[in-house]
This record gives sequence, structure tokens and C-alpha cells, in this order.
Amino acid sequence: MVTWITSERLVPYPDAVAEMEARVAKITAGTASEAIWLLEHPPLYTAGPSARPEDLTDPERFEVFATKRGGQYTYHGPGQRVAYVMLDLNTRGRDLRQFVIGIEDWVIATLAEFNVVGERRAGRVGVWVVRPEKAPNPDGSPREDKIAAVGLKMRKWVSFHGLSINVEPELSHFDGIVPCGIKEHGVTSLVDLGLPVTMGDLDDALKRTFGRVFGG
Repeated sequence: MVTWITSERLVPYPDAVAEMEARVAKITAGTASEAIWLLEHPPLYTAGPSARPEDLTDPERFEVFATKRGGQYTYHGPGQRVAYVMLDLNTRGRDLRQFVIGIEDWVIATLAEFNVVGERRAGRVGVWVVRPEKAPNPDGSPREDKIAAVGLKMRKWVSFHGLSINVEPELSHFDGIVPCGIKEHGVTSLVDLGLPVTMGDLDDALKRTFGRVFGG
């Protein structure tokens, strides 16, 4: 049984990491259920183990936190739904690659609830949307913008960290980094796509689609 937790206030990043680590320890010990924590952070950047210093283009803009989750630089802030996923892969199958695919499938299914076609791309973790209404890239390929990021950490086959979906964040806040080290593509949100989606709408969709991918 998965417990859903929703925080209404903005949660400081160090507090969230401490809470996740405590929950993961309890899940590992068998004293707490799996959990998905839905929250928003104050504006901040996180730097994964593979983050390159040159990709932090405005280091004074927001506080930067080193993080052990996979990936490079990521922005978090109000208007972006963060879903921290604390699931026990000891009981769900110890297949990290398939788990990441499952997280992306969950995001794609959630976006489909709003008639948004989310897609994965080889070599690019996360979920993308094609923007045919925008000018194509210099090589003629369609413009693609990132709408969701994925970054996970495992401890004794229990996951933490998770995903973020842009509902209505201030997109200019992404300008202080090269998101996930990818310069060739932009960032979008549900509201930027012209959809009046609220955080509550997204939460409901996340809960509806979770079981289709991961079961209860």
C-alpha cells in the first residue's frame, strides 16, 4: 500500500532530503509503507553528481544544493510539482532501468490526461513535448521542450528523489542553468502550452495513472 503525502507549504530542499532519507530507512526496516510525496520547493537549483560547473550560468541567482540523485543541474520552484517517489524495488523487481522507464511512463500517462503528448528521447532522461508551432531547430528538426525531469537515488533497492512536472513555474528561472546539460532544447509547462491546469488537477491525474504503471 502506497501512502500519498501532500505538502501545501513550500518545503526547503534540505528538509525534504532529510525527510526522504528517514522514510527510506523506515521502509527498509519494514516499519513504514511506501510513499509518494507531492510538494513544491522555494526557487533553487540542484546539482547532481554529473553536473558541470560551466552549466551553472548564474550562480548568484538562487541557492544551489549538491544532491546525490542522478543527473546534472535542475531547477525547482513554485508552480512545479515535485513528486518524491519512495518505493521498495525489493518487492517490485530489482530492475533500475525498467523502474526509470516506469517513472517516465507514469509522467507520459499523466500528461495524456490533459491531451498532452509527452515523449522520451534516447540519451535524454525526462519527458519532452514537440512544439511544431515554434520555429524549427537550425538542422530543420522540430523544436522540443522539456516538461518533466527525472532524477532518482536508490538505497538498498528503495527509491527516493523522483520527478518534477512543470505546471506553471516561472520559466525564466531556468535561465540560470543549462537544464540537465542540454543546450539545444527549451523548457515548457502545462500553462505555457495553453492549458489552465492547476496543481490539484495534476495531483489528481498523478494518482489516477499511478496504478496503471506501478499497481497499488
